[in-house]
Amino acid sequence: MKLDGFGLLVNDMAGMIRFYRDVLGFEIKEAEDTGNVYLVKDGTLFLLYGRKDFEKMTNYQYDYIKGLNGHFEIALYVDTFEDVDAAFIHTVENGATPVLEPTTEPWGQRTCYIADPEGSLI
Repeated sequence: MKLDGFGLLVNDMAGMIRFYRDVLGFEIKEAEDTGNVYLVKDGTLFLLYGRKDFEKMTNYQYDYIKGLNGHFEIALYVDTFEDVDAAFIHTVENGATPVLEPTTEPWGQRTCYIADPEGSLI
């Protein structure tokens, strides 16, 4: 087996499509009333599944975390420290929840954290 991609189970498909497409720049072409989004972003498969649709498909009901989801993170890359700062400001101004303002880590990496509208860490 090899890693092919990842998916998020989402409650508000329209809101999540708008966030990932309009704020983060993912090339999502599906309509906002779709049940599933399937795309490749920078060579990685990325999926948004409607929770109810996924539960119906698998015939199983899942529990969902409310608030910030600390089970995983989605890592996005930019080229420069200045780009980290600009991306943080842009995403927060456009609906992301600020989690960690841009900071330079002891190992020299500039990092920050935001959360999408449903609490997934990015």
